[in-house]
Amino acid sequence: MRLPASISVGSLPELHVFAVEVRLLFQNLLGNALKFTRPDVTPVVAIEATRQGRAWQFSVTDNGLGIAPEAREKVFMIFQRLQNRNEYEGTGIGLAHCRKIVEMHGG
Repeated sequence: MRLPASISVGSLPELHVFAVEVRLLFQNLLGNALKFTRPDVTPVVAIEATRQGRAWQFSVTDNGLGIAPEAREKVFMIFQRLQNRNEYEGTGIGLAHCRKIVEMHGG
């Protein structure tokens, strides 16, 4: 049984970006936040942006499974997965693609 999710979005800036890519970035991050949840725990997701000098820092945080410190680089490599293919759908390219999008925007 799927539980409802709580998603909050803070004040976000209006920026000149590669729109399709940034949409895919947030789509991937939000999708992961809702996919990798803990059993019987309502997913809580927050999307925020804070000004950092002339730049903006965006964050998508959730109360899901989390990523172990030793796996934090692995999850951004293409086709690398932390969970078994039988447990969760996916190809293992989502976060690698997210990293590319952030890098192409100077992050």
